[in-house]
Amino acid sequence: MVAEIAVKTSKKINSDLCVLILAGGKGTRMRSALPKPLHKICGKPMLAHIMRTAQTLRPAAIGILTGFEAEKAQALIKENLPNWGIYTKVVFTLQHILNGSGTAVKDSLSFIKKYKNVLILSGDAPLVRPSTLENMYKNFCKTKAAALVLSVNVYNPRGYGRIIRDAKGNFKEIVEETGATAEQKKINEINSGMYIFSAAPLARALAKLTPKGPKREYYLTDCIEIFRAQNLKVTAFNTEDETEALGVNSKTQLAEAEAVLRDRKTTELLEQGVTIIRPETVDIDAEVTAQPDAVIYPNNFIYGKTKIASGVIIEPNCFIVDSIIEEGAKIKAGSYIESAVIGPQAQVGPYAHLRSGSVLKEKAKVGNYCETKKSIIGRGSKVNHLSYIGDTVMGEKVNVGAGTITCNYDGVNKFKTEIGDNVFIGSNTNLVAPVKLGSNSKTGAGSTITEDVEDGALALGRARQINIKNKGVK
Repeated sequence: MVAEIAVKTSKKINSDLCVLILAGGKGTRMRSALPKPLHKICGKPMLAHIMRTAQTLRPAAIGILTGFEAEKAQALIKENLPNWGIYTKVVFTLQHILNGSGTAVKDSLSFIKKYKNVLILSGDAPLVRPSTLENMYKNFCKTKAAALVLSVNVYNPRGYGRIIRDAKGNFKEIVEETGATAEQKKINEINSGMYIFSAAPLARALAKLTPKGPKREYYLTDCIEIFRAQNLKVTAFNTEDETEALGVNSKTQLAEAEAVLRDRKTTELLEQGVTIIRPETVDIDAEVTAQPDAVIYPNNFIYGKTKIASGVIIEPNCFIVDSIIEEGAKIKAGSYIESAVIGPQAQVGPYAHLRSGSVLKEKAKVGNYCETKKSIIGRGSKVNHLSYIGDTVMGEKVNVGAGTITCNYDGVNKFKTEIGDNVFIGSNTNLVAPVKLGSNSKTGAGSTITEDVEDGALALGRARQINIKNKGVK
C-alpha cells in the first residue's frame, strides 16, 4: 500500500534518487505506545531529523515504511511535515508482516521501482550527517557501484556485522558476529545499516531472499551476498565518526543520541563565534541560530527556531523557545520566554515571563516577576516589576508602576488595552479593558480605570480614604 504527499518546491531535484526510511518496528525496549521513530531528540522526532538530513540530497521522493501502529504513525507524520521543514514529496509504504529488513524493503518495491537508485536509512538512526550522505552518494555514482554500504569505525564493535576487505582494501563481504572468526571479531569497521542500491538489481535480489535465523526473518544484507555472487560491484564507504551509526532502541540510547546532537550544536555555535559558558550545561535545539559575540551563560534551555543576534547576553537558568532576540538585548536570570520578539537593547527579567505574542521594542524593559501576553511594549517603555500586561498595545516611554494589571478577560471574552506615548501608570493600577489611555496621561496609584483617559489627563479611580477612630480603644 502506497500513499503520497506532494509538496511544492523550487529546488532542483535528483530525479534518479529516492530515499526509503525503515520506520516500521515495534521498539518494545522503548516501553512506550508511541512508534519508536517518533520519539523526540532536540525538539523533533528522530524521523524528522532523518528526513531533513535525507532531503539535503534533493531526492525525488522520500518513502516512509510503517508497520507497527502504521495508521497512527502516518497521521502524525502527515500533520507535522510543514513544522519539520519537509518540502520533498513523501510516500508511505506498509510492512504487513514484521519479519526483517528484507521484507520491509520488499514491501516498498512499488515505490522504489519508480527510481534508478534508492538510499535506505534506518528510522532509529538519527545522527548521520548530511555531509556523510552527500559524500556517500557521490562515491556511489563515481564508482558506478550496484550497491554501497556505509561503514563506520567503532570503539566496541560487539554485536555488529563486520566489514571484510581484501588485500587492496576493497569491500569483500559483511560477516555477522555470530558467524565471525576470532580474527574477524577484532575488526572495528562495522555495517551501519545504511545503503545505496541500484533499484533494478535490488528488486531481483529481494525475490531470492530466504528466511534465516531462529526468528525466520529476511535480511537485507543477504542482498549484498547475492550482488557479489552475480559479480555486481559493491563498495563500502567509510566514516570514522561512530556516533553516526548509533541506533536508538531504548530511552537510555535516546538520551545518548540527544546528548550527541546537543554537543554538535554547541560546537557549531562556538566555532561561529558565540560564547557559551560551560557548554555541557546548556541545551540548544538544532534549529536555533546565534550570531558571533552573543553570550550564553550556564543552565540555559534554548529551543525551537529561536534566533539570537550579536551582542545578546542570556544570563543563567532561562527557558527560551521559538523567539527572536535582537542585537544587544539582555535576558536576565530565570526568565521564561515563548514565541516572543525582544528588540534591540531591550531587557527582560530577572524572573520575567513573556508569553506568546509578546513584543518588546528597542530599549524596552520587562522586569522581575512580570508577565506579558499578546502585547507590544513600546520603545523605551518600562514594566519594571510585579505586573501583568495582556492584550495591550503600549506606546513609547511608558512607565508602568509596580503591581499594575491589565484586566483583559471578563470570563467570556478578551479585550484590548491601548496606552499612548509617555504615559505614567501609578502602582497597583487596574486597567479594565477595553480602555484607552491617551498620550502623556497619568493614573494615580491604586486606581481602577474603567473609562478612557484623554491625552494629558490624570485619572483617579479609587475611593476616598476615611479614617474612623475606634472609640473602644483607651
